[in-house]
Amino acid sequence: MTPSLPTRQPCPPGACICGRDELLEKPGADVRILLLTRQEEKRLLERLENIHSLADLEHMQRRMFEQLGLRLHIAPGFNEVRSMRGIEIEIDELPGLCRKTRQSIPAAIRRGLEHHPEIAWRLLDSHDLLRDA
Repeated sequence: MTPSLPTRQPCPPGACICGRDELLEKPGADVRILLLTRQEEKRLLERLENIHSLADLEHMQRRMFEQLGLRLHIAPGFNEVRSMRGIEIEIDELPGLCRKTRQSIPAAIRRGLEHHPEIAWRLLDSHDLLRDA
C-alpha cells in the first residue's frame, strides 16, 4: 500500500472559490497544487522573500511549475516602473489554487525585490530597459 501525500486542507465554505472539491472529483486531474499545504506555503513564501539573484528567481519559477503546476509570469508593467509595484507578477488560472495563496506569492516576490533591488534592475534589463534610448 502506497502512503498518500498530504494535501491542503479545504478552505472554509464561502471563503474561497479555488474549486478544490471539484478538482478532487475529476479523474486524472492535475492535483499537484493541492500538495502545497499551509506549512509548505509558508516555506515557499519565505524562500521567495529571500531570493538573492534573478537566476534564483527564475529557478524558483521553474520549480514551482515542475512541482505544483503553477505558472508564474514576472515582467515590467506596461507603464513606467517607479517602484516594485510597477513590476507585473501574474499567476495563470489554476483550479485548486487558493485565493489567499494567489495574493501572497506576488507579495512575497515584491518583498524579495525590495530587499534586493539589483534583482529588479536585472529583470528590467533582461526585458530591454534601454530599448528606446
